[in-house]
Amino acid sequence: MKFSCVPTPAYVVDEDKLINNLEILQGVQRRTGCKILLAQKAFSCYAFYPLISKYLAGATASGLYEARLAHEEMGGENHVYCPAYLESEFKEIAHICDHVIFNSYNQLKKFAPLCKKASVGIRINPEFSTQGGGIYDPCAPFSRLGVTKQGFKEEIAETVEGFHIHTLCEQGAEDLAATVEVLEKDFGKYLKNLKWLNLGGGHHITKNGYNTALLEKTVCNLADKYGLQIYLEPGEAVALNAGYLHTKVLEIVHNGMDIAVLDASAECHMPDVLEMPYRPPLKNSGESGEKAYTYRLSSRTCLAGDVIGDYSFDKPLKEGDILTFEDMAIYSMVKNNTFNGMPLPAIVKKRGDNYEVLKTFGYSDFKGRL
Repeated sequence: MKFSCVPTPAYVVDEDKLINNLEILQGVQRRTGCKILLAQKAFSCYAFYPLISKYLAGATASGLYEARLAHEEMGGENHVYCPAYLESEFKEIAHICDHVIFNSYNQLKKFAPLCKKASVGIRINPEFSTQGGGIYDPCAPFSRLGVTKQGFKEEIAETVEGFHIHTLCEQGAEDLAATVEVLEKDFGKYLKNLKWLNLGGGHHITKNGYNTALLEKTVCNLADKYGLQIYLEPGEAVALNAGYLHTKVLEIVHNGMDIAVLDASAECHMPDVLEMPYRPPLKNSGESGEKAYTYRLSSRTCLAGDVIGDYSFDKPLKEGDILTFEDMAIYSMVKNNTFNGMPLPAIVKKRGDNYEVLKTFGYSDFKGRL
């Protein structure tokens, strides 16, 4: 179908842009020998898993359901990390996963004996923040994520085959290199006895200006110095700028300023807008007051704060206009909800100028969650 026939609201995944990201990541693998995994917490649109599997080594999961999805749809290596595993789920996890990473010494002691096939690892907290705190900082004070230097026991080094660190969020190679320095200082004596080191996610590898040379130098130095297989598990970098949210203007109201009511919702369809918060990019728009006509873009839910942001346009908006929010493949489909009985957006694949509806949702999807 053509653009004019795409339903709204709809998440549109641009396969050409996805491939461009995957080629960049594949190049890093080829030049360094590292293995890159898709972090499904950012992008779990499994219709694209066969494509992704041609470029990446596999996927990483945060629990049983993501692990099952990768096992069924992706192929390749299947890694899992969870702060605390459920006894009722762990037998299946150990059966379908290649790497199982534990968050604590107690979890390691409890579940590692059940890992007959999987390589066992532990998450390390280097206690080195490069984000300045906040809800996305795993090294913030009182973090529950990973074993600190003070909490590390010698028995851990004798039990595991790998270490896992995850300290970054949308950050550059400079922050990774600084973190690795701290890791080597505090845990370097254990690295030579390991088989692998997973450097986690949050690497903005496919963003313009990313220091790929420094990333590759850091990876190669670790691999050569300690004889390790290095893993990276980005989520955002895989689908960065490869998706859109198409939405329609339903109504224009005025209360001190012009307000456009859309059929998409920040609360339901792009929760990070309110949670982080941030202002998503919108095609052919400007900042408030930058262009001739400024509107507050909002939703048809009854939540007063369900506001996407203030944007300006060259022409007045009118009922029926289609707006396209950009960079909407990541942390959208995986986090959306049906609050207020809002329908979930359709999922659409774009290739060139052609669009294909992969999935639509209806009342049964709303009712089935309740």
